[in-house]
Amino acid sequence: MQHIAQNGLQPADIGVVPGAAGGPKGLILGPLDRFIFGDWLAKTSHDVHLVGASIGAWRMATACLNDPVAGFAKLEHDYIRQNYALKPGEKFPSADTVSEDFGRSLASFYAGKVADVLHHPRYKLHIVTSRGRHILRREHKLGTPLGYLGAFLSNGIHRKAMGAWLERVVFSSQKAALPFDASDYRTRQIHLTEANFHAALQASCSIPFVLRSVRDIPGAPLGAYWDGGITDYHLHLNYAMDSGAGCARINWPAALKVGYSEPQNSISNPFGPEGSRLVLYPHSQKAVVPGWLDKSLKWRHKSTASLDNMVLLAPDPDWVKTLPNGKLPDRTDFKRYGGDLAARVKAWSAAASSSQQLADEWQQWLEAPDMARLQPI
Repeated sequence: MQHIAQNGLQPADIGVVPGAAGGPKGLILGPLDRFIFGDWLAKTSHDVHLVGASIGAWRMATACLNDPVAGFAKLEHDYIRQNYALKPGEKFPSADTVSEDFGRSLASFYAGKVADVLHHPRYKLHIVTSRGRHILRREHKLGTPLGYLGAFLSNGIHRKAMGAWLERVVFSSQKAALPFDASDYRTRQIHLTEANFHAALQASCSIPFVLRSVRDIPGAPLGAYWDGGITDYHLHLNYAMDSGAGCARINWPAALKVGYSEPQNSISNPFGPEGSRLVLYPHSQKAVVPGWLDKSLKWRHKSTASLDNMVLLAPDPDWVKTLPNGKLPDRTDFKRYGGDLAARVKAWSAAASSSQQLADEWQQWLEAPDMARLQPI
C-alpha cells in the first residue's frame, strides 16, 4: 500500500496474472483483458507468468497471441455463440458432442498460432488441469461418479485429502518455474509443447459430466484429465511465498471493486527482483475460492497469507444486478434459454458490452489512484 501511495500501480509491478475458472462468468472480463494485455502490460519488457484454469486458461493463452486484442474479441464472440446440436430425444447435448465440438473450436481458434503462444517473448503460460487417480484414472459411467463422490467427501474433511482422488497437473511453457509454492496440494508440472497444447487446454476446460475427460496427454502421466477448476477453482495459490506485500480491494462507487488483503509480514522492497512482483487478478467476484468443491464451504472463501501480494479486481455486486437477469452470465443460462440461442446471445452480449465500464474505471484509477478506495478483501 505504501508503494502504491507513493508510485501508483505500474505495469512493471506485475509478475503474475491468474485467470479463474467459472465458465461464462469470464465474459465480463473481456474489456479488462483487452486493456491489460493490449495496452497496459504491453508497455513493459519484463517476464509475466499467466496462470489459468478452464476459461481462465483459454483467456491466458489468448493473451499470449501476437494480437491479443483481436484474440480476446474473437474469444468473446465465439464463446457467446457456442451452440451444440441436440440429437433426437435429447434434452441436453451429450458429453461426447460437446467435447468434439469444443475440440474443433479450439483447434480453429489457435490454428497456426500455437508456436506464438508457447514462445511469447515475455509471457510464461501455465495451464492448470486436474488428473484423476485410482478409480478416476479412467472415465467410467459408474466409477467416475463414485470417484467424485469420494473426492467430495475427502475435500469436506481436508482440502489436501482430495489429492487421493485428483492431483493438480500444470502444463508450463518454456519450462518456466511455477510462480507459486505448490506444496499446498499434490502437484505435477509438465512441459507445455506443441504436441500437448490442444489436449492440455481442452482438459483444463473439461467440466466433469459435461465434457469427456482428455485421456493420456502427450508428455504427461497416463490417465484422465479434467477441468483445472476442480482442484483450483479460483487459483487460491501461494503466490506470496516469502513476500509480505499486501493485497488490496478498491471500493469503487460504481462497477469495479479491487481487493487488497492485509500483509502478514513486512519486507523492505517487494518490488525489486522479479519473484517479488505483485499479482494482478481480474476476477468475477471478490472471494478467491480454492477448489470447485469448496463453493459451498464458506469458511474457505476467506483471504489468506498466500494472497499477500495480490491486487484483485472484481465487479461490484450492485453493478452485477444491472446485468440481464440481475446476475453474471453462467452455465444455468443454457437451461434458462434452452433452444433460444438468439435470446442467450443477446443477454450475454449485453453483459459483455456493459463490462467496458470495469475497464474504464480501472484505467481511470490507474491514472489517478485514490487510496481511499483501497479496502481489505
